[in-house]
Amino acid sequence: MPVRSLYVHVPFCPSVCPYCDFHKMLRHEGLVARYLERLERELTELAERHGGPLDTLYLGGGTPSHLRDGELERVFAALEGFGGPGRRETTLEADPLTFDEDRLRLFASLGVTRLSIGLQSTQDRVLAFLGRLHDGAQGLAAVEAAVAGGLRVNVDVMTAIAGQDLELDLERVVRAGARHVSVYSLTVEPHTPFALRGVEVDEDLDAEAFELAAAVLARAGFRRYEVSNHAVPGEESLHNLVYWRGEHYLGAGPSASSHLPGGDGFGVRLRNPPIKGWLASEPPEVDVLTADDVVLERLMTGLRTLEGVDLAALEAITGYAVEAGAARWLEDCLGHGLLALEGRRLTATPTGLARLDAVLRAFAATRAPAARLASPPAPAPAGGPARPRPPG
Repeated sequence: MPVRSLYVHVPFCPSVCPYCDFHKMLRHEGLVARYLERLERELTELAERHGGPLDTLYLGGGTPSHLRDGELERVFAALEGFGGPGRRETTLEADPLTFDEDRLRLFASLGVTRLSIGLQSTQDRVLAFLGRLHDGAQGLAAVEAAVAGGLRVNVDVMTAIAGQDLELDLERVVRAGARHVSVYSLTVEPHTPFALRGVEVDEDLDAEAFELAAAVLARAGFRRYEVSNHAVPGEESLHNLVYWRGEHYLGAGPSASSHLPGGDGFGVRLRNPPIKGWLASEPPEVDVLTADDVVLERLMTGLRTLEGVDLAALEAITGYAVEAGAARWLEDCLGHGLLALEGRRLTATPTGLARLDAVLRAFAATRAPAARLASPPAPAPAGGPARPRPPG
């Protein structure tokens, strides 16, 4: 089965934000050179194993736009074995201070079609609190330049920050031309500088912010197609939909994950080691998925989206009928207006989206284990490995 989506992790950042717990680091020349050499080998191996072409490519981080021109050119040149970048979408995550008109032209020449800009806020006081290097005017100018350069643009906006005027942030971002906005909460993860400083998030403010964001962006013609993501129709992130629909994808770079066919028919998840082990070509962690894993993951990701979960398709894959295996949970959620069921398509209501974590915890606690009510999926074809050979 071909895998048509690829994620490339670029861990280097201009600075380390005090709230971030992603796998990231400041750059130095020797480390960047070793990273590029290792990435070129890994991409070549993945292309030999899985072929191409790619439908979607996503370069995330870290801050991929922090790579210099020649370094970015090497990354894209290493995609030759796949036939080049994504045919339908190629996204590059970018910091507002890492590109200008010349760099935007370079991005486009390499095949980038979509820029995901880490703005977080348009308000200087909020940006200073978050440890961001750009100010509000610089961030909005970057959005306007990317739009003028012909790229599709997503803007990240953070919420649940005391004193933030979220409505103002969103209105400014829309006026700047963004047609996709990702709205996500400030989260204080253990061991980050914010955690060590004792920063706390107001949960009531968090819930109110998501409702406000949905209302403000809906007035501007955006559709909330995933719990944290809003887009003008036709501007949805094709790559992220691969994740939310439970489809297969490749991952390259330190700490990158892959979801591949294989195992017992339910797929295999691979996770590369952090950069030290990855540079040494240590193998990834391998997790052979079960029917239970697939059921839980499809509900966890699918219910975040407007399109929800096709229970008939889920049963065909896993043999698990949610209506039978989690009848009481389903009845309670439907009765309390948290979920809706049309035919066999299950979706979260606006009330359910606001309480989705609790809805999914209840499912995990009360469901019966996946029973094999249907024939198991066909085994991997002869000559194809049941467990894919780990990349790298």
